[in-house]
Amino acid sequence: MQPAPPPSIRNVLSIAGSDPSGGAGIQADLKTFAANGVYGMAVVTALTAQNTQCVTGVELVSPDFISRQIDTVFADVRVDAVKIGMIATAEIARAIADALRRHEAPNVVLDPVMVAKGGDRLLTGEAVAALRSELIPLADMITPNLPEAAVLLDAAEAASRDEMDGAATRLMALGCRSVLLKGGHLAGDESPDLLVTAARRQWFEGRRMVTRNTHGTGCTLSSALAAQLALTGNAFDAARSAKAYVAGAIAAADRLDVGSGHGPTHHFHIHW
Repeated sequence: MQPAPPPSIRNVLSIAGSDPSGGAGIQADLKTFAANGVYGMAVVTALTAQNTQCVTGVELVSPDFISRQIDTVFADVRVDAVKIGMIATAEIARAIADALRRHEAPNVVLDPVMVAKGGDRLLTGEAVAALRSELIPLADMITPNLPEAAVLLDAAEAASRDEMDGAATRLMALGCRSVLLKGGHLAGDESPDLLVTAARRQWFEGRRMVTRNTHGTGCTLSSALAAQLALTGNAFDAARSAKAYVAGAIAAADRLDVGSGHGPTHHFHIHW
């Protein structure tokens, strides 16, 4: 009897901006994919000039060329999950949505990067509207933090677990299949996340860790979720594994020596 063939390694595509310092964007996504045991690919939406202290410039890729990148990957490679990060403009959002619909992309995780850590809005109103109407209905999971959820809902930011629960329900009404609402902006020592689907809701508890090295945590979590969805196909199993992975990466972040600002998490904490 012939031995059974080995299980196929899953292929996961990131559609996001580039961070040359390696802590966020496609660089963080590819590290996260590798650490979670999947093959990573990347479509670049924007080039940034940044380090651990600041961003000094952004160059956007044209929507047509973003579409060409996506089409070329799907023409040759089986894609088992997609993570979407920085979209920058309404035109880019529509180009990504059109391409993903063409290819019936599975396991789409959308990280709606809309609010900078300092509180500044990163997307125009037109781009937020396109994200709501074009990308969220394609998403198997969206991963907003509390300020981003407030922008999506045009509402006040949730300040309690009860308000998070209500916000997650309203986010589901935008058309996605699940919401992982991140509670890291709540006051106190806890950092709980809430996962909501049409049939179930579950809190994932976590302690707030004291470290300045948290650059790219949102990118890392959404990428880990995409990897785990490709591996398991289950939103709750994926969230449990991804949150544990990110918690470990943050806890080990101070072992790295990268820059003098807000450094990255340790994506390979399990392996190094």
